Amino acid sequence: MIKNIVFDMGKVLTDYDGSWVCRHYVKDEADAARIQSALFTSPEWVLLDMGVITDGEAMEKVLPRLPHRLHEAAQLCMRDWHIYNLAPVREMEPLVWELKEKGFGLYVCSNAAIRLLDCFREAIPTHALFDGMIFSAEIQYIKPQKEIYLEMFRRFHLKAEECFFIDDLPMNIAGAARLGMKGYCHRDGDIKKLRKVLDEMYRENAG
Repeated sequence: MIKNIVFDMGKVLTDYDGSWVCRHYVKDEADAARIQSALFTSPEWVLLDMGVITDGEAMEKVLPRLPHRLHEAAQLCMRDWHIYNLAPVREMEPLVWELKEKGFGLYVCSNAAIRLLDCFREAIPTHALFDGMIFSAEIQYIKPQKEIYLEMFRRFHLKAEECFFIDDLPMNIAGAARLGMKGYCHRDGDIKKLRKVLDEMYRENAG
């Protein structure tokens, strides 16, 4: 029986787009795209999600890949990305409330930099409904590594077979499945389809 629903954050509970902060600080589209590529699709961004480097250490690697004239803008993008790149998925909020009212435990398991520990409340308006959250940077493992799921189970006293995982990346769903956690890939962002999957799961619980 499924007792707990585990949500990813980016592209599930929140919209995320690395271009938003770049376009805010850089009006030239080509230059904004250069900063986005150098910063938000970089190896350093993965290391930030893993919590193994600081923002300053990341920028030491990123800035040499950009012309000097874009350095100041890139630094502003790094400083303020959490303000501009995240936005709540408002259509998801009623679903979170409904799942809570049905008695499910609610959890977040997200690849996210350590900064999100201080600002996730603005990105997830329903945060008070969740029973626990785990971010990759705090434990220095990222999905789909098994360690992040195992730490979630340990920390919140969960059983894998009693959890249902919603994530936008197939590899993360597959990583969870290898440990016995069922899930659904919400890659298309279609909440109506997600609702149907959850309704079917709820009926199976009841049966």
